[in-house]
Amino acid sequence: MLFDLSLAELERYLPSRSEPADFDAFWHNTLREARSHPLEAQFVPVETGLRLVEVYDLTYAGYGGQKVKGWFVKPKGHTAHLPCVVEYIGYGGGRNLPTEWLLWASAGYAHLVMDTRGQGTTWSPGDTPDLEPEGSNPHYPGFMTRGILKPQTYYYRRVFTDAVRAVEAARTHPSVNPEQIAVTGGSQGGGIALAVTGLLPDLQAVMPDVPFLCHFRRAVNITDDHPYQEIVRYCQQHRDSLEAVFQTLDYFDGTNFAARAGAKALFSVALMDTICPPSTVYAAYNHYQGAKEIKVWPFNNHEGGQSFQTAQKLRFLAQLWP
Repeated sequence: MLFDLSLAELERYLPSRSEPADFDAFWHNTLREARSHPLEAQFVPVETGLRLVEVYDLTYAGYGGQKVKGWFVKPKGHTAHLPCVVEYIGYGGGRNLPTEWLLWASAGYAHLVMDTRGQGTTWSPGDTPDLEPEGSNPHYPGFMTRGILKPQTYYYRRVFTDAVRAVEAARTHPSVNPEQIAVTGGSQGGGIALAVTGLLPDLQAVMPDVPFLCHFRRAVNITDDHPYQEIVRYCQQHRDSLEAVFQTLDYFDGTNFAARAGAKALFSVALMDTICPPSTVYAAYNHYQGAKEIKVWPFNNHEGGQSFQTAQKLRFLAQLWP
């Protein structure tokens, strides 16, 4: 059912942002520390039996110099500088097998898929551990409250840093045009893509589908669905930590990254989405600073537009990279 604001209200919805005074300094210092470690991007050819694409097993140094896995797929035989789509995965999923990632190479682009550290046991397998170098507070099962009492130890500090470094890894491959990079993902992947766009001002495009990790302070109040419920359950037990929890989340809120992002954007939103409520998506969209459009799926839940949205994204990139 339609449980959130009306579409007309959503289009006008521009909530105030809760932004830490040292937001930019925090992320500048985080990325500076990560870049102090050699990127060491390694692209190892993989024999898959696929005849029209080339597949590489990717390893590079992410947060803290820790090794992050991924796949790099490109059209077979193309050595010229190709536009590249860097993709991030939805909550709980890992990089899976390369046969799952054929779309963008089939459209003529290079494609890098980042494995998400610690994830990959829910609906697709992953290969990158989360080493938690700073340790972690007690947390509700899942990833939303891991290290949540301080922004320095929060799980998504590591993930967002890995994601920025994934773009930097893509740019090192000789077949990639480093000036033609788009980032994309659905749900968690969409939230990660928004964060990267706010952190890297030279991206050409971002395509966040039903993005997660946006407008936390509203999300936890209007949905009973996971993963936002992980934060609610944590706060139920740690009643004395509410201020610390939400102060941490402000450093990772998609609305704050959107306010810094200038790449051309194609969002999507589903008006019956109880996992990433539409008002949380519109909060990020309406704060987004670059040229933008949004595709609305009125009768869909968190699945969003699925293959219909994929067609929209193919059109969007064909116009950007004719």
